[in-house]
Amino acid sequence: MSVSERRMLMPSTALAQQGQGAALMLGHSGPKKHLIFTLNGEVYAIAIDQIREIIGFRPPTTVPMMPSYLRGIINLRGMVVPVLDLACRFGLAPNPAGKRTCIVILELPLCPEMPEQHHTLGLVVDMVNAVLDISPSTIEPAPSFGTSIRPDFLHGIARIKEKFILLLNLQRVVLLDELNALRSLSRKEA
Repeated sequence: MSVSERRMLMPSTALAQQGQGAALMLGHSGPKKHLIFTLNGEVYAIAIDQIREIIGFRPPTTVPMMPSYLRGIINLRGMVVPVLDLACRFGLAPNPAGKRTCIVILELPLCPEMPEQHHTLGLVVDMVNAVLDISPSTIEPAPSFGTSIRPDFLHGIARIKEKFILLLNLQRVVLLDELNALRSLSRKEA
């Protein structure tokens, strides 16, 4: 990943201060930057304004009595961060960690009524591919069949040069009630 792409992975507040995030937050209808990654051979995308940073994989500390797709927690510069295994969440077999496995650190709003309050969460992915601009004109509705994950986990699919990229709906992948439960866990562990 290039230095310019890493700069794009700054918190959304930093992007807004640089003037790049304002258009994203105001519902700008032009192309929007997305992080493209691979998981179990499928290519997915997440809007860049939800991403705080990307770190190399480190084995999380297991926490008892949590959902099977929650791998555990990590210490990220003094902050307890729950780590979710996307493959398990999608009902797929988890891949063993490889050289390119990484954790995408997200900042998601706790609830729509309080968008300024965020929860930090990590997603294990097999490999980060790129940061791409995806134009709304290239996005089609999520198919009801033909993907390895539930259709409600998708915002849609984008067609880029004869390939399809699955756009994740993180509000569905990580339910707000589960986020709040994970937030309670983070407070207890800290």
